[in-house]
Amino acid sequence: MAGISGGKNYHHGDLRNALVCAAVDLATEGGPERVVLREAARRVGVSPTAAYRHFDGRGELLRTVRAHARTRLADAMERAAAREPGADDPVLAAERRLGALCRGYVGFAVEHPGLYRAAFQTVRPTGNPVPAARPPETEIRAFALLAEALEAVGRTGGRRCATGAAAWSAVHGLSLLLLEGPLRRLPAQRRDDVVAATLAMVVAGTRAR
Repeated sequence: MAGISGGKNYHHGDLRNALVCAAVDLATEGGPERVVLREAARRVGVSPTAAYRHFDGRGELLRTVRAHARTRLADAMERAAAREPGADDPVLAAERRLGALCRGYVGFAVEHPGLYRAAFQTVRPTGNPVPAARPPETEIRAFALLAEALEAVGRTGGRRCATGAAAWSAVHGLSLLLLEGPLRRLPAQRRDDVVAATLAMVVAGTRAR
């Protein structure tokens, strides 16, 4: 999230930012369960009363951390895509970008499990929320990046049998299996092999027949 800077001290008028920094640290260390407004206030060095002037409770703070985590996830995907070598063949170039985005997704989950879990934490709404104008997944940039990459493959001659939701399901499911499921005990090389095979399956699903 733009505007978040590190450090445990804050300048006058910047307490909200300092609380968010502390909450992001808590999520990084232990996932969304660790995000507690009182603990964030303690880390910053202010009273809970001061913290409640900026957040109405844990739910609002957790929603802010969730938005930050989703931004970090999408940024990691875009960095992975930027590192991918180009290709003269537009089909190959589109497939490489799709694969790189997927690798960036899984890589972020493995490297930052606490933030990754926070990115998809369900937060109970307060008050009477206004119904969303769009499906929730379209508001998550990680999903939008995958959907756009699949569209690009389709435009270069591939097919879209692997829809954005299907590709997202593949990388999200793999990430959870690596973090919390039976795949979490895999050695690094074996884990890399499983990731490569899964992403190859996603890319193969876009190829015309």
